[in-house]
Amino acid sequence: MTETSSAKPEYLAQPPGPCCWAGTLHQGSPRGDVEDILGAPTYIVRPSDVKGSPRANGHVVLYFPDVWGLSVNARCLMDGLASAGYTALGIDYFRGDPISKYRASKDDPLPPGFDLGAWRAKHLAFATETVPRWAAAVRERFAAELRAETGTETRFACVGYCFGAPFVCDLLAGDDVVSAGAFAHPTALKEEHFTGLKKPLLLSCAENDHAFPPESRRKAVDVLQREGKVYHLQLFQGVGHGFAVKGDPSDPYQRWCKEQSLRAVVDWFDMWLVRSSS
Repeated sequence: MTETSSAKPEYLAQPPGPCCWAGTLHQGSPRGDVEDILGAPTYIVRPSDVKGSPRANGHVVLYFPDVWGLSVNARCLMDGLASAGYTALGIDYFRGDPISKYRASKDDPLPPGFDLGAWRAKHLAFATETVPRWAAAVRERFAAELRAETGTETRFACVGYCFGAPFVCDLLAGDDVVSAGAFAHPTALKEEHFTGLKKPLLLSCAENDHAFPPESRRKAVDVLQREGKVYHLQLFQGVGHGFAVKGDPSDPYQRWCKEQSLRAVVDWFDMWLVRSSS
């Protein structure tokens, strides 16, 4: 399969392809715990779980992972959100069946005969059906829990990477779940994902992204401008798809890009959840 062989013209960000498999597995010791919410393993980390974190700000970030699922990379990113004061929850809509399961190392291709279409269809069907109910269940539980702890209104945001980007846009098109969202190196986005937005969106993008190439990125921005949406575009030169989750931390520039992307996500959520409520 080539990066564009299954692409359809209506996509701005193409469905997952070979650029999504690559990356570096990071070292780390995630601080959260996993529990089941509506049949989906869910990683939950609170500011109190991460040493040196500030007092909880009372707000929640929903995390939608890339095709590596709830890898150590993803969990450490969520720990980073917790270290900024947010309670973070990440859904494993692959249920222990991420694409990395089928490769002996990060540099290996998928095995001969692997049916990528079937793999994606299976997990996309579960995610599409489960994510709205999961988000509603998380909101109901944690809005009450955190309000009891902090005495303030709890607001919700969402962030998605690669496979997770469409779920961010879907929630931002609603009225009552999240106040803001962000994605990095997205896949499987169509124009309607941008025209339907009702809440602010941060786009953290790579210059060299086969799934979201420059012409598609520019068209997406044109749509956002034409429709008067609230957005911010962040563009990193010289990096590719996956940089915000799977960049090589031994390369100083890749590490900086990854960390700067997370800083921007935190600052974006601080703007719309913390500063706008004060």
